[in-house]
Amino acid sequence: MNFKKHEYQEIIVEISDAEAAEMIEKVARFIAERHLASAGIMMVESLRPLHSIGSQLLYFVLPFAEVLFDSKKYQRFALMIQNESNLKRLVQRMDELDEEINRERREAARLRRKRRRAQRREFWKKTFKIKDKKAE
Repeated sequence: MNFKKHEYQEIIVEISDAEAAEMIEKVARFIAERHLASAGIMMVESLRPLHSIGSQLLYFVLPFAEVLFDSKKYQRFALMIQNESNLKRLVQRMDELDEEINRERREAARLRRKRRRAQRREFWKKTFKIKDKKAE
């Protein structure tokens, strides 16, 4: 039998601000696009006091997580949540993206309601042959 030799990845101990900002954007967009921003914000805010413990827990699980995830991205995420300012930026970005996405969705829903209301009005006018008061 020919077993594949596992190459262990080097452990990353530092993350730059640019990498953290990129990771924050990806995570916030992932959560906001699935309309889970309010739940995500609540989870991050409630677990904020434990952020350093959570980061170390991610490192503890790293050997098993390498099977499912890219090791470098996983470690960058663990480093990102270790810094409290990054968590604050993550919450803020999730809120901004959620507002942006919901604004478009609310506007589309408002237009649909307006169209349906006009269609019902026209239906009842035709059905009961009601004259338009504004036309007179």
